[in-house]
Amino acid sequence: MSTDTHPFQTEVRQLLDIVIHAFYSDRELFIRELVSNASDALEKLRLKQLTGAAVYESERELRISITTDEEKNTLTIADSGIGMTRDEVVEYLGTIAHSGTKKFLEAIKESDGKGDLIGQFGVGFYSSFMAAKEVEVITRSWEPDAAPVKWVSDGQDGYTLSEAPADTKRGTEIIIHLKEEDKEFAQPYRVRHILTRYSNFISFPIDFDGEHLNTVQAIWAKSKSDVKPEEYDEFYQFIAHTETKPLSYMHFSADAPIALNALLFVPETNPENTGFGRCESNVSLYCRRVLIDAKPEGLLPEWLRFLSGVVDSEDLPLNISREMLQDSSIIRKINGIITKRFLKHLEKIAKDDTEKYAEFYAQFSRFLKEGIVTTWEHKEALGKLLRFESTFTDAGQLTSFEEYVSRMKEDQKAIYVLNGPSRAQLENSPYLDALKARGYEVAFLTDNGDQFVIDALSSFDGKPIKAVDRADLDLPEIEGDKETGLDETQSTGLQEWLETLYKGKFEKITLGKRVVSSPAIALQGSDDMGPEVRAYMKAMGQEVPESHPQLELNPTNPLVKKLADLRTDDPALAELVAGQIVNTALLRAGMLEDPSQLAANSQELLEKLLVK
Repeated sequence: MSTDTHPFQTEVRQLLDIVIHAFYSDRELFIRELVSNASDALEKLRLKQLTGAAVYESERELRISITTDEEKNTLTIADSGIGMTRDEVVEYLGTIAHSGTKKFLEAIKESDGKGDLIGQFGVGFYSSFMAAKEVEVITRSWEPDAAPVKWVSDGQDGYTLSEAPADTKRGTEIIIHLKEEDKEFAQPYRVRHILTRYSNFISFPIDFDGEHLNTVQAIWAKSKSDVKPEEYDEFYQFIAHTETKPLSYMHFSADAPIALNALLFVPETNPENTGFGRCESNVSLYCRRVLIDAKPEGLLPEWLRFLSGVVDSEDLPLNISREMLQDSSIIRKINGIITKRFLKHLEKIAKDDTEKYAEFYAQFSRFLKEGIVTTWEHKEALGKLLRFESTFTDAGQLTSFEEYVSRMKEDQKAIYVLNGPSRAQLENSPYLDALKARGYEVAFLTDNGDQFVIDALSSFDGKPIKAVDRADLDLPEIEGDKETGLDETQSTGLQEWLETLYKGKFEKITLGKRVVSSPAIALQGSDDMGPEVRAYMKAMGQEVPESHPQLELNPTNPLVKKLADLRTDDPALAELVAGQIVNTALLRAGMLEDPSQLAANSQELLEKLLVK
């Protein structure tokens, strides 16, 4: 049996030097590359069989076989795929004709030696030399008359070619004789971990040391009609490492603008409710069922980090180590496609299964709200998904902005909202008086952070969203608005007296029409931030600017009428009454920095009235 020695082309020697010394940051990836190549070889043979061509050993099953030998310090990766003829071995493994090596090296040169696109140039085979002191390739082509070939190289100057044994089966067997420092890749537990991490969903069976390894199917690549509900549950439990079932799942394929398959799961409960802090996305990125990145940055927006699943795209241009993407615009496009699809998925659940959506919203509403605050392009779609109680709903009954708009009165120009800790407290708010008098619905927002959400959303369906505790709220007049309760002299005198008494505390003090039952309300000033924002800044240790709210008194209220007289009849008592009215208004608005002021004023007022 003759053996021929061949030198590597200059470009191949350059490539091998780069591969061995600088290709991958993680050496284990050579196994992924070789298994991926084996899968490609099997796929090519399957396509040949579909054409009706005569194939050597046509009945042989399409499989990948991987074996470790710690005693010999070898790792063997074999497939029953398309194989190679002698000429093809020379072309693919020794020259630049089909490997793309020349173009690859040009790309290396243009990128200052940093390298680009192993996946694009198809040079993954050479990654084996990172861990190998010698590589044997024994191969037999699918062509019935082709002779089996053996290729051997130490990755230095060249390779030898000889005939392989006559009983060599169709396909390719790669025997990697490992360096002493890389003998870990002959250890079964180490190789098993790598295979289950990167190659678990290869579409062909993988036998590892005689055991069928990849038993879980890549159901994301199947048609939805071919997957049973229990298969979705089992797949979710496998990738999420849980025994629970998903609350919901979304399975879809797209051809344009990018070809991809995606399968995403919503867990039963919010993972951030466990007390372990911010969760990480569990959506992995695959290319043709081969794992590219278990935690790809930017694949989904941060506010969808509660999802688990798989995204598989054939359109990914991969860099030299498949550890990063060459063109981040591809990831941005995938991000946009998946996000829009998922929002449509939630919208459909909200419409078709209100009970399930209520379950989802109870667990994950904070993520939707985070999305409104952080991503303007999706805020309208996210706004449709918000739920809240209102003055028009029973306690515990949720409604949406879409339903709110459908109930708006003809003369109503805006959507009105009120933020507070609970519905019970908001129902007794003096801010509702003017809205109730006009028959307008007010949405109750009772979650921490809702003020940020409404400020970011700003409008819905072309209708501005207005907080009813803001000073700039403009309401149409109704009958009774012109009943001042005080004549012009009393009103002017009271206003000027209060402005002097509280000089510098309020942006403006008015006697208006917004409040009906209470003596006064405190309103956010034109340049003032809400109490929720102030509390957040304080909690973060930031300097909180001084607040200058507006104060609006109700001139028809008996206390205010009495105060107008007291300011001249008994100025000392009038100051205590004014303090009680003002501090109560600030407290109800969440703007009273020191509640002890109200307690001290109350005690002093009672003593003034009762203690003789």
